[in-house]
Amino acid sequence: MMLSLLAQVLAVTGVCVASPALVPRCAAAPVVTVKNGSYVGVHNPTYNQDFFFGIRYAKPPIDDLRFRVPQSLNETWTDTRPANEPVPFCVGYGGDNAGKRMSEDCLYLQVVRPSGIAPSTPLPVAVWIHGGGLVEGGLDDQRYNASFIVQNSVEMGTPIMVASLAYRVSAWGFLSSEETLKDGSTNLGFRDQRLALHWLQENIGAFGGAPEQVTIWGESAGGHSVGAQLLAYNGRDDKLFKGAIAQSGGPGIRFGVNYGSQASNTSSREKAYNSVVTASGCTSSPNSLECLRALPFETLNAVINTTEQEGASFQPMIDHDFIAAYGSTQLNTGKFVHVPLLTGSNSDEGSSFAPRTPPCNTEEDFLGLLQTSNISSEAAQSLAILYPDIPALGIPSLKTFPHDPNSTLSQTLGKAYRRVRAYFGDLSMTLKRRASNHAWSLQNVNSFAYRWDVTVPSTTAGNGAEHFQEVAFVFDNTNGLGYAVNPFEGLGDAGKALAKEMSRRWVAFVVSGKPSVGAMGGGEGEDGGSGVEWPVYDVLKGGAVGDGMLFDLEGARVEEDSYRAEAMKWMWDHAEEVYGI
Repeated sequence: MMLSLLAQVLAVTGVCVASPALVPRCAAAPVVTVKNGSYVGVHNPTYNQDFFFGIRYAKPPIDDLRFRVPQSLNETWTDTRPANEPVPFCVGYGGDNAGKRMSEDCLYLQVVRPSGIAPSTPLPVAVWIHGGGLVEGGLDDQRYNASFIVQNSVEMGTPIMVASLAYRVSAWGFLSSEETLKDGSTNLGFRDQRLALHWLQENIGAFGGAPEQVTIWGESAGGHSVGAQLLAYNGRDDKLFKGAIAQSGGPGIRFGVNYGSQASNTSSREKAYNSVVTASGCTSSPNSLECLRALPFETLNAVINTTEQEGASFQPMIDHDFIAAYGSTQLNTGKFVHVPLLTGSNSDEGSSFAPRTPPCNTEEDFLGLLQTSNISSEAAQSLAILYPDIPALGIPSLKTFPHDPNSTLSQTLGKAYRRVRAYFGDLSMTLKRRASNHAWSLQNVNSFAYRWDVTVPSTTAGNGAEHFQEVAFVFDNTNGLGYAVNPFEGLGDAGKALAKEMSRRWVAFVVSGKPSVGAMGGGEGEDGGSGVEWPVYDVLKGGAVGDGMLFDLEGARVEEDSYRAEAMKWMWDHAEEVYGI
């Protein structure tokens, strides 16, 4: 997560530096003492920041603790342990994990802080939860380099620190079945996150952080993880955080391979569990879960990898404990932690989530594609009316990519690909985002919505502002660390200015609960760049429509959050019945 220039990190000098709101501090290796013992991190003189890698927050989930609820770390030590090297990813399967060191022993977190924190002024803490579909991802990912957003906070005069946590993914964290339910070992990845948040409440003060000023923050599956923590235990407020940021994700979890009824969700998870049990040779065992726990890591890892490649999907489940009910039910009844929420999605999410085959050219093609998400033919007929074959209403917009029936996209995906992408983008990301903003407003809790609308040069022509691409902007990662192609290439000063504005607004939210820098007396143009005040999402003012912020290369401006409103209202009215969310 930290600067990739590890050699630079270790090239510690004897220079003392003072930053706004910080006290002068010599660039010595930083040491913290938590409840368990002491850690020594590394100092980065270039950014005047301290990094702490590999801070263990739970017992290793190995051997008999495999497939169990994470256990608090109850050991202590008297020596000073090193926290100066990145730790392995949790075991996962996908491009994010390719070429990475992986281990079952992976329940760690890491911290980036400005150096020289004054003991009398502990800093707000942003807790980053990575994405990856709950099947991949980890801490040592340069795309989530926190140094730049921390530096922005210092320059604003409102310094923050960023803690990032690892959690079990794929079957290691979300093996769901009647067996795991009876064993009390469900939704383990989410429970890992929860334990890390408890650990931070007890220990972040040792790093100079303020435990009462924690904001949880994630994107994609990380955003859904934020949503899971907001809904956990039927919305019980354990005072673990005072704000939440969910980018392209949030409350409303998918429980099956596709969206569908409770019966289809149950069938898909039991099928996935049984695939692992059968391939592992544990079918005849009187306790299949104990049999899986006893397997050598290499054997079980190969089995899970193979079953995933064959289509098995390991998803969370309603266990009437951590996940009490469908997310739609909890949102509609106010059963969530009532803290400020910043949430949004990208204009063209459907470019990433819509099926690419078979091509969609006719009404029959569209109805068939709708039913791949396990909905009935009656529901599909209603949706076909709500998502008509009108290119101007689909995605990407005609401004982003003019309609051309002879384009490569039209020839490959079918001439009606825009309506397909609009539907699947709304279902995957935008629907739950808008429903969350509505729920917060109806409960008189502040929330802030955004739509991100930038096509980065590395994106395939016609995909538009697709999933994940805003991450580099929020982290102000204008050097493109961790990316095969720098997302800022060709965007010029406008791209860098937008990144600065978004990053600073995120900092403002972490500090104050409002993403408006001007209200804090800092930032360029009063609000981090544009001077535009971000309105609280309010559906009670008339028309049942809230306002959000639009981010594009022209800057930031307020827009009415009303696109495809009738379609998404129908989907939310049928969220549990049709989609199982």
